[in-house]
Amino acid sequence: MAFSVGKLLPFPGIVFLQNQKNLLWGIPVWRIPSSVKCSKTQDDGPLLTSRNVGEVDFESREEQKRRYRWVKIGGDIREDQKLAISELPFRMSNRCKAVMEQIICYEPENGSLSELVAYWVKSMKPRRADWLSVLKELRLMDHPLYLELAELALLEESFEASERDYTKLMSCYAKQNRVPEAEEIYFAMKMKGFICDQVTLTALVHMYSKAGKLDLAEETFEEMRLLGVPLDRRSYGSMVMAYVRAGMLNQGESLLKEMAAEENYAGREVYKALLRAYSMTGDSKGAQRIFDAIQVAGIIPDAKMCALLINAFVEAGQSTEAYLAFENLRKSGLQPNDKCVSLLLAVYEKDNKLNKALDFLLDLERDGFQLGKEASEILAKWFRRLGVVEEIELVLRDHGLQTAQ
Repeated sequence: MAFSVGKLLPFPGIVFLQNQKNLLWGIPVWRIPSSVKCSKTQDDGPLLTSRNVGEVDFESREEQKRRYRWVKIGGDIREDQKLAISELPFRMSNRCKAVMEQIICYEPENGSLSELVAYWVKSMKPRRADWLSVLKELRLMDHPLYLELAELALLEESFEASERDYTKLMSCYAKQNRVPEAEEIYFAMKMKGFICDQVTLTALVHMYSKAGKLDLAEETFEEMRLLGVPLDRRSYGSMVMAYVRAGMLNQGESLLKEMAAEENYAGREVYKALLRAYSMTGDSKGAQRIFDAIQVAGIIPDAKMCALLINAFVEAGQSTEAYLAFENLRKSGLQPNDKCVSLLLAVYEKDNKLNKALDFLLDLERDGFQLGKEASEILAKWFRRLGVVEEIELVLRDHGLQTAQ
């Protein structure tokens, strides 16, 4: 690879790598100053140019300081800006309030955010506590410049960045499903020589799982195994969810069994997601296994979980098992929800057992249950199909059975 450059200033700690994603001379692309532009030479090597042809101009802090116009905050700012400034914490230091005011009233024509930060660092010499105070306030405000400032902070010595700072920023991008940006932060972290521990790698698995990137989630999960990194419930849970999203339910269930063997159990939502997946496909055996595993894990099933189990039996055409599951729900002391009742009514309708359905409803009425919207709609359609709407209404009225309006 050939390089055609005008003038290069040394970058400390650079490792020269080829074919590394998002890297130039081993540096993440986002770390290269905005004054530098890249193009290709005839032999495909990167050609660095700048705004002044022939020489790369890496602006110094002093030059950035001169370029950025530190705005004097007066009474001519917008009302929303005045309100945001007035709500800054009373105990926030003056150096933090100063930069917060500039960010709240930030206008691109005054200079870039990186130039603003350079001015602040040069003029007021913030410490790590100041950086954290500003970042926390921007996060609470849900300010659009929060993530950009968090990236810039990683490059400043006064911030004293740790691996947790990189991981937190990765997680922020992951929550917004911005995988490329999160990966750039991950690569930058590795370039800085930080060790990727359980927290960082778990954050990666969770991100890839949420984004539906099963191959990358599996690759990262296996890397954790090879490195001997402890696998906790979040690591396993993220990988199980990746399999659920990919429709690979058996693999997800295998991981849950692996966890159980180590007396380690996933969270309620992970079990519920796998139970729902089995339920929707009508795999009653799989649904029953997960329902049993939920109880082994010490999780008390609620009415929604019971509804998913009942639905699995209904989808599989196993009416008797659906009835038994509903009875077990009531025997356990749980109050059935409208979904559970509507599923049973659908089974009664399918089996053409109108009298049993009415007895079932009257029994629920005695326990103080009131039909919800879904169950009421199933009843109404069934009665209309039979042409006995008026007759059934009389029966229900005689027995005092009420439905939700």
